[in-house]
Amino acid sequence: MRGTQRMVAGRSLLSIILVASAVVACATPAGPGGEAPPPAAESLAGTCPDTVVVQMNWFPQAEHGGLYRLLGSGFTVDAQRKAVEGPLLEDGRDTGVRLQVRAGGPVTGFQRVSALMAADPAITLGSIATDEAVQEAGSFPTRAVFAPLDKSPQMIMWSPERHPDWRTIEDIGRTDTAVVHANGASYIDYLVHSGRLRQSQVDGSYDGSPARFVAADGEIAQQGYATNEPYRYEHEVEPWRRPVAFALVHDSGYPIYPEALAVAASELERLAPCLRRLVPILQRSTAAYVRDPGPTNEALVRMVRELNAGTQYSLERARYANEQMRSLGLSHDGVTPVVGDFDATRVDRLVEELKPLLAAKRATVPADLGSADVVSNEFISTEVTW
Repeated sequence: MRGTQRMVAGRSLLSIILVASAVVACATPAGPGGEAPPPAAESLAGTCPDTVVVQMNWFPQAEHGGLYRLLGSGFTVDAQRKAVEGPLLEDGRDTGVRLQVRAGGPVTGFQRVSALMAADPAITLGSIATDEAVQEAGSFPTRAVFAPLDKSPQMIMWSPERHPDWRTIEDIGRTDTAVVHANGASYIDYLVHSGRLRQSQVDGSYDGSPARFVAADGEIAQQGYATNEPYRYEHEVEPWRRPVAFALVHDSGYPIYPEALAVAASELERLAPCLRRLVPILQRSTAAYVRDPGPTNEALVRMVRELNAGTQYSLERARYANEQMRSLGLSHDGVTPVVGDFDATRVDRLVEELKPLLAAKRATVPADLGSADVVSNEFISTEVTW
């Protein structure tokens, strides 16, 4: 009798377990193909600031698509403050904090991002190129923790009709052609110091307008970005609408990491717990953007329009930037397949190249400055690869 009771009780218990399991299975939503649902986003709440603030040096554009992808499509635009804000998302899943991305360049009076970060402790990360980090190391020291691009799209461009024999920046330097650039550009100092250009031909009066290049009918050479001006001049600058040729500054031996995301050096220790979680999210988002840039590109166009930036950014230009980043190896042409990491040897070499140039300009650069003072791979996940 007792054995029979145990059998009945055992069957009852089994039935309860099976029913409970079925309830749990029904309560857990399946993926679109019946597979297990995606894991919840890693929470940044309590580890990162309630709002992660990123100061950029320009308006939204494709080169920073991985960052803006974290905002998804539910962002708001503050045209007065020139900022875009929303929940910080990982593949659409809320991480528990907000992300605010502030535009730079003309809206900040072209102030260096490192100086803006020093003036405003609310800024978590800033977009700072390696040469700026070196130049400001004595005044506003920063540490880059993620490189959205491996190679800079900075270039010198020219008319292939006027100068059909040019292939490199050194070719320009063998002529008397004026090279128009924005005043204070460190890469121009390098190109002159290294003998690739001559001091007598560089002209620091460039204001961002195509008017002078057009008026000169392409006789001059001019600074630009391989991800932007070639498309713009051929398709959007009405008086020109012809191709331009170019050579990357990177290929002349000036291998900066353009607009790497950096923290103030004094904040590195405090922000370390946040960065250990946030940087891998940036890595994954950047890789995902390169694979599928379409939705983020549409968001970028909307952001620029609603920011009242005084400039236009077309979907076609964003697509062109994506193509250039792939074809020129701007996104991932590094020593390792890891997304967003830094090559310390390359940075050390650049630091040593810059020290005498900056000393000549009376910039205060610590004599013992090295790559470890400028960049860090501490928070990079080596598991996130291209």
